[in-house]
Amino acid sequence: MNQQRLILSSPLLEIVISRLAQQLIENHQNFEDTVILGMQPRGIFFAERVWRELTRTLGHDVPFGYLDATFYRDDFRRRDSPLRPNTTHVPFIIEDKRVILVDDVLATGRMVRAALDAMTAFGRPRKVELLVLVDRRYNRDLPIKPDYTGKRVNTLESQRVLVEWTEQGADADRIWLVG
Repeated sequence: MNQQRLILSSPLLEIVISRLAQQLIENHQNFEDTVILGMQPRGIFFAERVWRELTRTLGHDVPFGYLDATFYRDDFRRRDSPLRPNTTHVPFIIEDKRVILVDDVLATGRMVRAALDAMTAFGRPRKVELLVLVDRRYNRDLPIKPDYTGKRVNTLESQRVLVEWTEQGADADRIWLVG
């Protein structure tokens, strides 16, 4: 039997996004040398929400893009069916910039590693920080941890985190623990 437990939804989700934006502003002030990169495919929805909150609070645009790491994944050639790449849109050079890499769920750390490799096509950043909506603790394959976290969740290997966004057709924004 597949059990679902709601771990985050509106209005608490908006409060979490606002808190994360405030933490970013505290550490990066006006974002003069900082850019936001959302990780494809699902991290871009969360990244765009954070970006909108930053832009609203600061009163000016913050450089924003999204990155696809499909061809940098360590399982890319191990699959029976080919992976379909997503769009990469990085309308700026990240050379010597501070990069906030954004994803919805951090589990094994393998996608973050792939994204770090994919970023090198756009320059060598001065610093990279990781912002995630949900940190699935106890599931890491690689020693990667977030600098900013919306919610930490203790999960079993058999469980997964399901993020539903209205932008993807869900009737409401909800994060579930499934398993």
